[in-house]
Amino acid sequence: MARRDFPNRSNQGRSELDRTPPRRGREPKERSFLGRWLRRLFVWVTSLVLLGALALVVAVVITERSLPSYERLKSTQTGQTIVVRASDGSEIVTLGPSYGRWVPYERIPGVLKDAIISVEDRRFRDHWGVDPIGIARSVWVRVQSGRWRQGASTITQQLARNIFLNNSRTLDRKIREALLALAIEQKFTKDQVLELYLNKVYFGGGAYGVDSAARKFFGHSGEQLSLPEAAIIAGLVKAPSHYSPTADADAAVGRAKVVVQTMEATGKLTPVEAAAVNLKGVKFAAEQGQNSARYFTDWVLPQLDLLLPDNDQPIEVWTTLDPAAQHAATDAIQANVPKGAQGALVSLDRDGAVLAMVGGTDYVTSNYNRAVNSVRQPGSAWKLFVYLAALEAGYTPDAKVVDEPVTIDGWSPRNSGGTYAGPIDVRSAFAYSKNTVAAQLGNEVGFGAVANMARRFGITTPINTLPSMVLGSSDVRVIDMVRAFAAVSAKGAAVNPYGIRKITSTEGEVLYSHRPDPAQQLVPNYVAAGITDLLQTAVSIGTGRAAQIGRPVAGKTGTTSSNKDGWFLGFSSGITTGVWMGRDDARAVPGLQGGTAPARAFAAYMKIVTAKRPPEKFDTDLKLPQWQLEPDDEAMQANPDGYFYADPDGNIIEPGAQPRQMPDEGALMGEQGLPVPESGPPAAADDFLNRATGQQADPPRPRPRPSPTPKPI
Repeated sequence: MARRDFPNRSNQGRSELDRTPPRRGREPKERSFLGRWLRRLFVWVTSLVLLGALALVVAVVITERSLPSYERLKSTQTGQTIVVRASDGSEIVTLGPSYGRWVPYERIPGVLKDAIISVEDRRFRDHWGVDPIGIARSVWVRVQSGRWRQGASTITQQLARNIFLNNSRTLDRKIREALLALAIEQKFTKDQVLELYLNKVYFGGGAYGVDSAARKFFGHSGEQLSLPEAAIIAGLVKAPSHYSPTADADAAVGRAKVVVQTMEATGKLTPVEAAAVNLKGVKFAAEQGQNSARYFTDWVLPQLDLLLPDNDQPIEVWTTLDPAAQHAATDAIQANVPKGAQGALVSLDRDGAVLAMVGGTDYVTSNYNRAVNSVRQPGSAWKLFVYLAALEAGYTPDAKVVDEPVTIDGWSPRNSGGTYAGPIDVRSAFAYSKNTVAAQLGNEVGFGAVANMARRFGITTPINTLPSMVLGSSDVRVIDMVRAFAAVSAKGAAVNPYGIRKITSTEGEVLYSHRPDPAQQLVPNYVAAGITDLLQTAVSIGTGRAAQIGRPVAGKTGTTSSNKDGWFLGFSSGITTGVWMGRDDARAVPGLQGGTAPARAFAAYMKIVTAKRPPEKFDTDLKLPQWQLEPDDEAMQANPDGYFYADPDGNIIEPGAQPRQMPDEGALMGEQGLPVPESGPPAAADDFLNRATGQQADPPRPRPRPSPTPKPI
């Protein structure tokens, strides 16, 4: 029985042993498998973190070493600053970013430092350039509110973005921004970072840096900021264009209240100090008005793209504008322009330098530059080109013409007032602006010749050749008409308006300097003398008497139909000035004539700008060429100065030169047994070649009148 029980116990024992060990063996295997993977995952994550940290350290070190020095960062600027100066060196306007004086950390008001740190980066003194706590707080607010309400960029990150990056919201830019911020914090101290930031951050209104902002908004330096002013400036960083006092003073004050509350929350202000801040008592500096000189700068500055196409560095543009002349021009226009009308004025020195330019009565109300952009009919001022063409064709100021009714191709011009003077001389016809005489002269010399004369003298707008064109039916620009009259003042030489004398860097290096254009004579001297005689008479006894200034003046009035436009253009003592008045909608202006308001504005301006110049007597002596003084048979046919013929080689022989004697070509070829060529056409003349190649030929001098007293028209 004992043996029977023994096997049973042993079988039972073996059965239990057989069942138990497998269960105990499977559990350790499962824990080992999971543990191995957990250990592996931990090792991989740790390795990746260490590698990432090492890579970050290396990247920061490399970036730190590539950063410019502190002094170099202080000198860098964002964008191009353009300072425009007048002829006397005074500043007209500064465009682009405005940078004030650099304010060292020690002289930056403490209230501004506290305000900026409180509202922009309250943990500025505690992080290494990137604030993980700030990032976590921003994400948490995002989750709670459903949108981004707080930014996580530190002051150092903002500095890195302002100096090295742009404002694009991309992951790549944010990564580079963080890397630069870490490198900046490693290279510079906290005080240096804050100094750079406050001297470079954009505060709105074109102002970069605390000093520029303080001067623009409060009229004093950045070292003198009070607590309310510091709160306003600190509040601008978030949205400069929205909170700028120049854009919305109430919004700026409202944002400053938030800054004061934040300063109290961060312990920078006690509740008593915060309550005592009087933001409504802050006095903002009066914004400088946009005066009429901006019309001139709007015309000048686009020329920089041609003069310095690849320059993006800060520059100073030294212009021809005379501040005293510009002020006088503005006053003259505003004092004389009829109610509801606009006015424009351009004044050139004898070399083409623009002394003054007014494009309207008020730049703030309308910055449209009527002096260079508007095209209007010149009226009788266009007769300048009619009489120039007539003088070049052989007329003189004393030549006799007839003021009488005339019809040309169905067009019948009338004189102002409807009266006719009968037989008069050219000088009187011009002085009293006789329309019928101008029509007859234009018809005789050719309307195309008048159009060509206008082109020659600088008119750039389209010109029609209908008979009515002699009375100024083609639209012109003020500056082009002034250019034409300036060429008459220069005795027939071309004058090209310009406004920039030189361009320099901020260090004084000359990058561009104006060079005079090559001399170009538009008409002979006797033609310029003749038209000056006519222009002087128009002011002395004719329609331009209101333009007299107590010294020699030559000029011409212009009035369009229904008094829509009034002009006066003239010159004295080397200064040429043109005045236009009228409405932008081309409606009639009651009482507006060239000899009234425009002539008075011309006189008011010219009295001031010529005061320091000696009076100059005009050269009106007609020194006619020989071909006009001796109307023999040859002169009746052509101008002897232009007479030429060709030698056997086809070379042009100048007048008076002896042709080179050449052997007869046919005889030579016959002697050599070669066939003798037939006679060919004569060599081409210069005028033919000029027409064929599109070059402008010298103006023709038609047959002069055969008797001292020309036949009446």
